[in-house]
Amino acid sequence: MQDTKRMADEANRMGQQYQERVQSGFEAASRFFTEANKGFQALAAEMMNYSKAALDDAIWTWEQLIGARSLEQAIQIQSDYAKRVYENHMAELSKLGRSSLADDLR
Repeated sequence: MQDTKRMADEANRMGQQYQERVQSGFEAASRFFTEANKGFQALAAEMMNYSKAALDDAIWTWEQLIGARSLEQAIQIQSDYAKRVYENHMAELSKLGRSSLADDLR
């Protein structure tokens, strides 16, 4: 009888430990997904801002091209636009890289 009670108590203790570990695992997974979601939201917001700025720049450039008075002026406008697009794109990639690295270090 003693052995049966001891075995039942041991099984009960093991069941409680299992439940605590499962609960701890669920809490850790929940925290992970919450943080990952925040990261994705920040990335999406950053990409939206970059896309909006790029579109605004493209529209402004088209307005400038429409008003160009000479072929040389149109080529200069287009050349300046290409330079801005490249510089802005590289700056954005650098910013995203630093942001990703900072997230990894946390």
